[in-house]
Amino acid sequence: MKIQSFNIANFKVDGGAMFGVVPKVLWNKAYPADENNLIPLSLRTLVVETGGRVILTDNGFGDKQSEKFFSHFHIFGGDGLISGLAKMGYKPEDITDVILTHLHYDHCGGGVKRNSSGEFELVFPNARYHVSKAQWESALNPNAREADSFLEENMIPMRDLGALNLIEKEGGIAPGVEIRFFNGHTRGQIVPIFSLPSGKKLVFAADLFPSTAHIHLAWNMSYDVEPLVTMQEKEAFLNEALQNGYILYYQHDYFTECSSLIQTPKGIRAGERMTLDEALAI
Repeated sequence: MKIQSFNIANFKVDGGAMFGVVPKVLWNKAYPADENNLIPLSLRTLVVETGGRVILTDNGFGDKQSEKFFSHFHIFGGDGLISGLAKMGYKPEDITDVILTHLHYDHCGGGVKRNSSGEFELVFPNARYHVSKAQWESALNPNAREADSFLEENMIPMRDLGALNLIEKEGGIAPGVEIRFFNGHTRGQIVPIFSLPSGKKLVFAADLFPSTAHIHLAWNMSYDVEPLVTMQEKEAFLNEALQNGYILYYQHDYFTECSSLIQTPKGIRAGERMTLDEALAI
């Protein structure tokens, strides 16, 4: 198995939205906001070669939306999706699988583009786009909380162009790649887990743990549709991860790419913070 990482882009959102009911005086110490209460987030992705397949995990915002849409996210820096892949040595045609953790616009928008005629095309023409069936059904019939996060132009072309693969059960999806389902942030969110050659497991934490600060059980996003379920899911998974020495890979943490976990008097927290390359070398 070969695993590489790059950052598609950075963006900014309201810090209060990312930490829900937690007072700013607390979360701002762990994840500082600017004078406009905005915090920086990353949009990292993994490229994984295993069993003759090349797997991409999520694909960012894409570029189909209006200037007004993007003005809300203050996008800056990063490698870009296609140029980031090129730095890793891949073309879009090389990707065989895209695992979409969920269908919120910052996770799936880069998989579909418009051509010169304005028609939709797949950015990764040889790939299967994997989504949980529960998430797909939820996205097609969204609740009021999530409706603005599910954009038809990001989703429907995957189905209409024959690339969509709906997953109903947890388990292996490729050699050394396991998927789990979580329902607190959004119904049927996929969290991929990669078995490293060292015997360690690398967890693509997605929006279960968007940053190291969110390891705290009570520190959850206001975007979560079932915050109490999020807390229960986090607690159970953290206990498993700590016991088995999992390494967490943070998609959105601007400051930290990966970390181990440690037990503290206040609960499980991020341990050693490291880059992906450092994690792979353990």
